[in-house]
Amino acid sequence: MARLIVMHKTNAHWEAGAIPSASLLARVGALLGELAQAGMLEGGEGLRPSSEGVRLRCSGGASTTIDGPFEGGNELPAGFSIVRVPSLGEAVEWASREAAIVGDVELDIRPVTEPWDIGLGRKPADLTARRYMVLRKATAATEDDVPLSSTQRTQLSRLIEETTRSGVHLVTETMRPSRRGRRYKSSRNGIAVFDGPFIESKELIAGYMIVSAASIEGADRWVRLYIDAVDGDEVDVRELAPRDPAAS
Repeated sequence: MARLIVMHKTNAHWEAGAIPSASLLARVGALLGELAQAGMLEGGEGLRPSSEGVRLRCSGGASTTIDGPFEGGNELPAGFSIVRVPSLGEAVEWASREAAIVGDVELDIRPVTEPWDIGLGRKPADLTARRYMVLRKATAATEDDVPLSSTQRTQLSRLIEETTRSGVHLVTETMRPSRRGRRYKSSRNGIAVFDGPFIESKELIAGYMIVSAASIEGADRWVRLYIDAVDGDEVDVRELAPRDPAAS
């Protein structure tokens, strides 16, 4: 079985902080319920607008922090981590520790959408932290499937192990190169499907789901249902690498 991440892209509507309609929530809920019943669903999240996030660019040992909102450039992802911390600043601190290990990298840090962010219930009064996605951008090395060095892997495993014990790190996923992926584009003429590799992706991720399927082709029906459920214009499907036991 393949583990696949299905990612839909954002647009001006969601970047403005729009709240999903009741019908959209119902469609997404029904789809996720069907996938869960089939034993295929591993998870899924939405992300807050980029105006609530930070972009961290690290090169040659120096780092630059850019406050959102972000304009789409080369937004092709290589993987992500989700951490639970009290503030965006502490999420950036975790991302900076990751960047110090992996080297030159660009990371986007954005809050994960919680139910109370979109009007579904109230935020628990005793909740002092929230989840953030630390999204790693693709590089020539990740697109060539060049692994981290043994030293880097050891250091990253230590960071994940340490911060998992403290309740900060929740999950890390690594994507296979985009040549193993697919892109779905929806228009009035229907859905066009393109095989990777992808030179770039100019739109930010708005949300995702992770499913298990026999193959990327075997997930086609579910991807099309997902596009309809989220009113997506563009959706990327990427294979996920097997999880490192220390990174899960």
